[in-house]
Amino acid sequence: MRRHISKPLIFSVFAVAAAFAMPHAFKSPYYIHLMTLALIWIVLAQGQNLTQGFIGYVSIAQAGFMGIGAYISTLLTMSFGISVWATLVIAPLLTGVMAIVAGYPSLRVKGHYFSIVTLAYNMVIFIVLMTFRALTGGEAGIPDVPRPSELILFGNVFSFEGRSNLNYYALALSAAVLATIFCALVLHSRAGRVMLAIRQNEDLAEAMGVITSRYKLFAFVMSSILAGLAGTLYAHYIGFLNPEPFGVDQSLNIILAVILGGSGTLTGPIVGAVSVTFLPELLRFADSFRLITYGLILVVATIFLPKGLVPLVASLWRWLRAGQSISSDNKPTTIKA
Repeated sequence: MRRHISKPLIFSVFAVAAAFAMPHAFKSPYYIHLMTLALIWIVLAQGQNLTQGFIGYVSIAQAGFMGIGAYISTLLTMSFGISVWATLVIAPLLTGVMAIVAGYPSLRVKGHYFSIVTLAYNMVIFIVLMTFRALTGGEAGIPDVPRPSELILFGNVFSFEGRSNLNYYALALSAAVLATIFCALVLHSRAGRVMLAIRQNEDLAEAMGVITSRYKLFAFVMSSILAGLAGTLYAHYIGFLNPEPFGVDQSLNIILAVILGGSGTLTGPIVGAVSVTFLPELLRFADSFRLITYGLILVVATIFLPKGLVPLVASLWRWLRAGQSISSDNKPTTIKA
């Protein structure tokens, strides 16, 4: 048992240490900016994985809930003078409340019908953000969204101003780590086992007396809360807010990030979020063919790697280990006289 726990723990510690070291290895403000966005995407993808990977229900409203969190936090900060630190808690919770209202009726349908309903939710959210100009600014957006105020810890002052701010990078990294830990706790809890059972066979789970609607609503609400947190981090990092990043195409990108990394795994959303963030930038050499190349890579990966990159690497690793153990067993043994 100790061996099974230690491997994920060692990997997690190594991943966090590598994430902390990256800004010092790549000191370019551009790469620090991309890494900060990738960390915000990890929070989004981990939330998407709660419904898509654990329950088996594909929600196409994650970007919409991200927009709700972003606008709630921005309006609370700029209109009511509430601290950004407070809105980092308030905005995700209010997003979760809205997810309860939306999720309770929509989770009564199953399969693809649920995806269609959430697609409609995302479209409604986007239209409201675009047309309710008196509150959201519409397509013109809201400029000068403030950063978090200075934080004093152990006698040190941490400022979050600046485009490639390392302190904001650390804040986004903390949110990504907490989101991953939360998903790990859910996965290894009784609720997580029930959620996996629903993904395998929902009718059988219901026949065994499980009230599946509760667990589906729990996953949907927790997913939306993480989306609201990601939206809050995004709004106060970019400093300008308009509805464009919260459309249906963004929700589809989040779904692709989970599929690309590995749906139902804890490391898959991390790999997928980093890939979706960095891949379009690495393809800039293709110029006008950049988006076409990016789309083809995603299509090929989805077709030939349906389980994602992480399960593929894990399978290859087990295959290599099995080959080494077989070769060591076949070695001739010498008997001393």
